[in-house]
Amino acid sequence: MATLAAPPSPGETTARNPWPAVVSLAFAASIAALQNTAVVPLLPVLQRELHASLTAVSWTLTISLLVSAVATPLLSRFGDMYGRRPMILGAIGLLLAGSVLGALSTSLTWLIVARILQGFVAALVPLSIGVVRESLPPRQLATGIGVLSATMGFGSGGGMILAGLVAGDYHVLFWVTGAIAVVAGALVALLVRDRAPSGGGRPDLLGAALLTVWLVALLLGITQGGSWGWTSPRVLGLFAVALVTALTWVAVERRVREPLVDMAMLTQRGTVGATVASMLLGFAFFTCMTGISGFTQAPGYGFGATTLQVGLYLLPSTLFMLVISLFAGRFMRRFSASSMVASGSAAVALAGLWLVVRHGAPADVYVATSLLGVGLGVGYAALGTMAVEHVDPARTAAAAGVNALVRIVGGSTAGAVIAAILAALPGEHGYQWVFATAAAGSLVAAVFAAVFGLLNRRATAITAPAGR
Repeated sequence: MATLAAPPSPGETTARNPWPAVVSLAFAASIAALQNTAVVPLLPVLQRELHASLTAVSWTLTISLLVSAVATPLLSRFGDMYGRRPMILGAIGLLLAGSVLGALSTSLTWLIVARILQGFVAALVPLSIGVVRESLPPRQLATGIGVLSATMGFGSGGGMILAGLVAGDYHVLFWVTGAIAVVAGALVALLVRDRAPSGGGRPDLLGAALLTVWLVALLLGITQGGSWGWTSPRVLGLFAVALVTALTWVAVERRVREPLVDMAMLTQRGTVGATVASMLLGFAFFTCMTGISGFTQAPGYGFGATTLQVGLYLLPSTLFMLVISLFAGRFMRRFSASSMVASGSAAVALAGLWLVVRHGAPADVYVATSLLGVGLGVGYAALGTMAVEHVDPARTAAAAGVNALVRIVGGSTAGAVIAAILAALPGEHGYQWVFATAAAGSLVAAVFAAVFGLLNRRATAITAPAGR
């Protein structure tokens, strides 16, 4: 996994104002979230226009998240070898290429290819965190990471709004995404500088291949379980492939000199709370967003909403995430990262539970999306800091990369789980189970963040020098 050089000296951090670079990176990182969530309200539209099943078009979301899970650690390693700035610009370039291809696509196959190219942009998050850590003095690091994390949440909500503003036309959506990518690339090229790469080493391509295989097998098995049958040979075979390949992947990662994913980061006490909370919060976020979009657009038991109306329903989430991102630095100075993640996760759980009980009127959706925006804004602002605050400074990027990876893996399972639930329980009752599942994941995330945050604070207090 990626590593970081020692922090810059005071002279290096004051010679150039780093905040324009941080803001440009935050804007670029927000597109990583925007390009995913913008597709969510369009799934019913794609189903109609491309004459495909909901299970099939859901792969336009799932495949991008799956590519993100592999590209995040891989490009982070390339960032160590060749420089983070070139990798950031390369990821934005792939986003632009995917956007143009998506805008020109007239079939599901080419649209999925476009989404594969767009998925590489998720690597901007750990790459940007690495650049920010090299650019900011230690006292401002938590604020910088908080700004990056919170604007990702804003980008997530902005994607939903964008889908509504283009009135469900996916061609226009991809053109707009491409234009935003051009602006982000220009800002990064002009404002961002990073240190000379450390060089040496080689990427763990075998680890990347094994990770891809077991994730594809797992998600395909979950997605098709309802239609093929959970005990059918094909589904059981996919789960068997996923299990065997995952175990092989873990064995390879433990033995290879420079692993794609540092397995120790997944289990050590300083990071495990952030790891589990990040994965479950990512899952709950995409489950809630996709569930709200599908339910409000459904005729009959839903509201028969247009994509623009879906964007309006989700507007409170975007606004709250935007406001919270502006004050992320202040929050990080007053509250511990673990308490913020726990509180944010609890708010997301409350949003899911609200929709389980009350979903008969638009006002119920607005209440839920407001809670969702508060929870995601607070939780996402602190996740990055929680992941790195108890690790050695030289392993900051490794911890940030693992945290981004598990959040993406959690999000990538959301589409498959929703498809499985709705295949077994179509209609209103199915969506209640979707929201309940998101709430359960968020509650577990809150517990892990709170418990491990407390354990880490106690361990720090015990090991701190007397009189400090």
